Amino acid sequence: MTQSAVPSKAPRVGFVSLGCPKALTDSELILTQLSAEGYETSKTFAGADLVIVNTCGFIDDAVKESLDTIGEALAENGKVIVTGCLGARSGDDGGNLVRNVHPSVLAVTGPHATQEVMDAVHAHLPKPHDPFLDLVPGGFGEAGLKLTPRHYAYLKISEGCNHRCTFCIIPSMRGDLVSRPIGDVLKEARALFAGGVKELLVVSQDTSAYGVDVKYRTGFHDGRPVRTRLLELAQALGELAEPYGAWVRLHYVYPYPSVDEVIPLMATGGVLPYLDVPFQHSHPDVLRRMKRPASGERNLERIQRWREICPQLVIRSTFIAGFPGETEQEFEHLLDFLKEARIDRAGCFAYSDVKGAAANALPGMLPVQVRQERRARFMAVAEEVSVAKLRERVGATMQVLVDSAPALGRKGGVGRSYADAPEIDGVVKLLPPEKLSKQLKVGEFTRARIVGTDGHDLVAVPV
Repeated sequence: MTQSAVPSKAPRVGFVSLGCPKALTDSELILTQLSAEGYETSKTFAGADLVIVNTCGFIDDAVKESLDTIGEALAENGKVIVTGCLGARSGDDGGNLVRNVHPSVLAVTGPHATQEVMDAVHAHLPKPHDPFLDLVPGGFGEAGLKLTPRHYAYLKISEGCNHRCTFCIIPSMRGDLVSRPIGDVLKEARALFAGGVKELLVVSQDTSAYGVDVKYRTGFHDGRPVRTRLLELAQALGELAEPYGAWVRLHYVYPYPSVDEVIPLMATGGVLPYLDVPFQHSHPDVLRRMKRPASGERNLERIQRWREICPQLVIRSTFIAGFPGETEQEFEHLLDFLKEARIDRAGCFAYSDVKGAAANALPGMLPVQVRQERRARFMAVAEEVSVAKLRERVGATMQVLVDSAPALGRKGGVGRSYADAPEIDGVVKLLPPEKLSKQLKVGEFTRARIVGTDGHDLVAVPV
């Protein structure tokens, strides 16, 4: 009996990950499986045996970027598998949008479809090894491979969303809420901390709703019961992070009353005093048209209570300007809310009439120019509020996680405080240390004295 020949080189897969952190975690799962099965990754389309593109399909600009990337991969490589949110969208004729534009792609799947992607890879580029026998070089053990720098990582706790906000089509692509078993979530978190992660960013479509779909059932971690609920999850993550001196940051937290329970945990340092809350608007009538789950008045009262309990709390949020039917008075209400709530970090989208969104059928669609003008007005106010809050930090000494430090920081570097999530918030620009013996190392913490501001960033001296 003869043995089959061993390939002279491992098959190579090119990979592009577009969109939000939730899509990034899907990419990490696929890359982990590819590595476990012996595939290698290619940094170029031309150098790969095939290419996987994980797409975003939320707003028009993201759709264009995804379609353009697929076209580029087809032109340079010719063999392309498409996954992600755009893969779940339909075209004008009811057929698959990606296949309508790029009929030569090898396969198209929707989001969180690791097995379907792997099936397509196996069909067009047979796997070289047995996944039960191979290790994952460069990974985090049970947490697999990560596309982020090694000192921070995203931890996805659920898929989908039970809300039906009129401006959003994500539930039609990702489905209803499905919470991950809490034991699996905590097992992954432990592996990440043990592997050197200093900042764990919790993501989902609706973090506050974690466990709603399973009626907050009790799971198990290390042989002890833990409820599948945001408070218990945050407590457990804080306990896992403490021995490593690591941060836990919560994203996409809807302002439900249940969030009030987590604020005291932030005040005592169990998790970072940072909340990413997608308010979207403040006026009750606009929120009703959006079919959002909370009113503007309650949001303002809740923020005030949160800050009474945890004065150091930082709030970031996203908003939509120019929603269908939005009057000038309703928009002014939003600007007043922004100033009164003193939102630390605020982003704003001009309303985009995404195909398939229920809001497109609402009366009072505003001209694009008006939407853009309101967005610009919003961002001007948001910057005033943010800069004023940053200036209050001048003179303080803060813990900073170093993201960049050429030459061990002898000429300075770049880091982030607890108030700064990667990619979406500002940074701390680190000046050269005053002490010659002081070194900065990427992925480690340093204490720094804030000496000034620069736009949305802080300027500090390591001490």
